[in-house]
Amino acid sequence: QARLVESGGGLAQPGGPLRPSCATSGFTFSIYHMSWYRQAPGKERELVAKIDSSARTTYNDDAVKGRFIVSRDDSRNTMYLQMNNLKPEDTAVYYCKAEWPSIYWGQGTQVTVSS
Repeated sequence: QARLVESGGGLAQPGGPLRPSCATSGFTFSIYHMSWYRQAPGKERELVAKIDSSARTTYNDDAVKGRFIVSRDDSRNTMYLQMNNLKPEDTAVYYCKAEWPSIYWGQGTQVTVSS
């Protein structure tokens, strides 16, 4: 059974960093395209970053503007999101998603940016 578990969220100060991770099991991680999404209160879930099975990356530039870096470690079946220069508007629940051939979602990790 596929399982995605996000961790590494929490409280950060504006301008600070966080590095959530998405640990997976139950499927062949290396062939899946992986993504980070986020959902702020009262807003729709939005794509933050994607990394495909060949480690090519794309970003929602409007959302992250060069501040975030997505990566993956296929030996650990884990995806990461290095978030730098955090802003209060980055506050959201961050979800990881695996897709192709099936679609799986994690349960999310809360990121709060506040002084």
